[in-house]
Amino acid sequence: MLQTAKRGNRATLPAAATLISTLILAALIIQTQEQHQQATSPPPQPQPNAANKTQPVHEPNAEAQRVVVNNASVETRSVPANDTVQRLPRSVFHVRWNPNEKFIVESRESPAINSSKLAPPPRLKVSKNTKLTLSPKLYLCHDKYAEQCHNKTAAFRQRIVQVFERSMKENLNESNHYNVDYKPVFGDSFEEQYYPSTCLVMEAGVRVLRRKDEPFNKLPFGRLFPRQKLFRDAKNIKSCAIVSSAGSLSGSKLGRFIDTHDIVMRFNHAPTRGHEVDVGSKTTIRVVNSQVVTKPEFDFAHAPIFRNVTIAAWDPGRYNGTLEDWLTSADYDLFTNYEIYRRRYPKSRAFLIDPHSVWRLWQSLQMFAGNRVIRRNPPSSGFIGLALLLPHCPQVDFVEYVPSTRLNGRCHYYSKEMNSACTFGSWHPLAAEKLMALDMNVADDMSVFQFGILRIRRPDKLLCGFNFFGY
Repeated sequence: MLQTAKRGNRATLPAAATLISTLILAALIIQTQEQHQQATSPPPQPQPNAANKTQPVHEPNAEAQRVVVNNASVETRSVPANDTVQRLPRSVFHVRWNPNEKFIVESRESPAINSSKLAPPPRLKVSKNTKLTLSPKLYLCHDKYAEQCHNKTAAFRQRIVQVFERSMKENLNESNHYNVDYKPVFGDSFEEQYYPSTCLVMEAGVRVLRRKDEPFNKLPFGRLFPRQKLFRDAKNIKSCAIVSSAGSLSGSKLGRFIDTHDIVMRFNHAPTRGHEVDVGSKTTIRVVNSQVVTKPEFDFAHAPIFRNVTIAAWDPGRYNGTLEDWLTSADYDLFTNYEIYRRRYPKSRAFLIDPHSVWRLWQSLQMFAGNRVIRRNPPSSGFIGLALLLPHCPQVDFVEYVPSTRLNGRCHYYSKEMNSACTFGSWHPLAAEKLMALDMNVADDMSVFQFGILRIRRPDKLLCGFNFFGY
């Protein structure tokens, strides 16, 4: 019986194979006939009532038109006036962010203790006569898909740029306190040379002083410099936020957005306690000027706000002065309190920024401005912080550096002092800085002028490297 069953199975195998082959051959013949019919049949004629209309593609409200270019028929889509005007730059909120969602982002750094007793702001050489010449509320809007909002944002951008351009032409005959004798490399505007502004910032090489730098390698003071690098685990840094101290941050509700970044940079003694909703609570590094380090009302060596956080302090010195000259002729004697701080907290991460690199950054600003002369004073802490951070961070979000429609005339979000010169500049070359920052920006106008966030990406090394200054 077993042998008979095996013979029966062997007999049915050829028959099944023949049946399968026949079915496959029939399917191929049918497919060939259909393709032949499609190739020989004439194209379908359009309906009379739809002669000049086609269905929209991908966009529900787009109208299609047929245009003849070089004897070729090309189908194009025209966007109606009530539709959104598409722009190449993307919003900084390209991932949907729900402001009502509650979450906590832990910082890798130990949190700085923010004192509720705020010291007075550093007294900068700014004019009290500068007032707002526009009403930002007229340009405020939130619906980025509305044409009216797009027009308001574009108009506000134009007004802000005009104010910056006008500010660059004012008070250029002031004294040359720092003995700046820079000679421009290009007679015409450098913007016409198509060299990326981000490369100019990178090539300035803003850096902190190290123990091996002369003359500190031979001085006991040089041993106070930390051995560590400025940023820990720099390879894992993906995004950074620079939080200005602008008064327009008040009411911004950007705190959660700020805290999502790997690195958060703040300036001087700007607090977070009591302002977490608007400015966040995370602080990785503080850039402080020599006034804050030196003046007793800020109590740099003992104030809790300067603990458990990386410090980068700076003083400009003279334009062509040596580091030896800087030690004896700094604008403010930051060295005494720096030494007290480092000896009091030997494990702290407090650095001094190389003053030569600060003036190289000023040269980059003047290079960008071309034949427009900028103020012969050092850049602001905000611009120095950007140059310090950009080489280490692929993407930098600069919050309320260029003013948004929340502009209110206040100097800082944590004080009620009204002085718009803090925004448009009357001592630092602030207008040139912000025009250059706009040139580096990759975010759309809605992000910059309605939400107050610039986005700057680190440039590709292949784009840079001309080294115009010979650094």
